[in-house]
Amino acid sequence: MPTTETPNLPATAKYSLPPMHPEGRKFVGAAAVATLVVGFCLHWTTLGWLLLALTAWIALFFRDPARTTPGGDGLLVSPADGMVSMVATVAVPRQLAGGDGGTPGAAGGLGELVATRVSVFMNVFDVHVNRSPLAGTVSRIAYVPGKFLNADLDKASDDNERQYFVVEAADGTRVGFTQIAGLVARRIVRFVDLGERVAAGQRIGLIRFGSRVDVYLPAGFACEVLPGQRCVAGETVIARRGSDGVTAGTTQ
Repeated sequence: MPTTETPNLPATAKYSLPPMHPEGRKFVGAAAVATLVVGFCLHWTTLGWLLLALTAWIALFFRDPARTTPGGDGLLVSPADGMVSMVATVAVPRQLAGGDGGTPGAAGGLGELVATRVSVFMNVFDVHVNRSPLAGTVSRIAYVPGKFLNADLDKASDDNERQYFVVEAADGTRVGFTQIAGLVARRIVRFVDLGERVAAGQRIGLIRFGSRVDVYLPAGFACEVLPGQRCVAGETVIARRGSDGVTAGTTQ
């Protein structure tokens, strides 16, 4: 009688509480100390409870869960948790296009002047650790100081404090994305340097307290998300190599 081989299946995934990113420890510590002083030393009970709730929220804000990134060629994953607030064809910012004059492809920049932009808006309850949409080498980083308008507004892409990245894959594909500070966000933190190799879904930075990430899809990639759709950083496929275009769907 022939023997039936059992395929090697992965172990069952189990839920675990997400750890807190080290960037948040000082904020949680400061809030916890304030809670102890106000609630236990000064006996201001109501304010103490409010500070305790604030401490818990800060710890929640800086959570950094593990993510499982889909493999395969020609996939771009979301760099941020949050809602797709806009999918539009726009001019590529000169900071992503190339050199100071915006020459396409110069100094590690993108090769296009116009691209489909996917904007993912993060509210204050979303995970704020951002991840690379693809595997490759960080070929460009540009920081621009600016305002702190509501990140859900279109003009936030041009007016707000922001940080630009370009990652170039082994096949020459270049993808640009931008961390944009928001109304409450006051600090953009990056974890990678120019010339560093990154994996798809690898942590590249975070934005503190509410913000947005824009992704500029290269030519030949079709967008696979819709405005109003929720994305998970490092997991949700937002674009796939194929014919240019935008997916269709229904909000219900």
